[in-house]
Amino acid sequence: MLKKTLLALSFAAIAFAAFAQQPGIKRTPLQKVEFPDGYATITAIAEVPAGGAAGRHTHPGVETGYVLEGELNLLIDGQPEKTLKVGDSYQIPAGVVHDAKAHGDKAMKVLGVYIVDKTKPLASPAP
Repeated sequence: MLKKTLLALSFAAIAFAAFAQQPGIKRTPLQKVEFPDGYATITAIAEVPAGGAAGRHTHPGVETGYVLEGELNLLIDGQPEKTLKVGDSYQIPAGVVHDAKAHGDKAMKVLGVYIVDKTKPLASPAP
C-alpha cells in the first residue's frame, strides 16, 4: 500500500512540474485512475487567460476534451487550425505537438481527459 501511495505522489509531483513548465495555462487535476494497465487516465480543467496560449507541447498519450467556456484556436501539427467554441470537443493523438490559444477577448476553459503513459510526465514542452 505504501509503495502505491509513494508512486501516486511521485506521479502527481511530475505532473504538476510539467504543468509549471507551461506559462499561460492553469490545469486543475480533478481525478486520476490508473487504467488501462501501464497508463493513467487523468481528468483536469485547463484554463488559458484572454490573449494567452498553452504553449506548444505534447502528451505521452491521447488527449480528448470539451470546451466549457470561451473560444480557442487549436493548433495541432499536421492539421489545419480549428476554432472551437462552447460545446465543441476535440481529440489530440499521442505525442503530437499542439497548442491552444484563447480566441477573442475572453478566457477559455476546457475539460480535458488524458490517457497517458504513467511513467512519463503528463506534458512536455515542444519547440
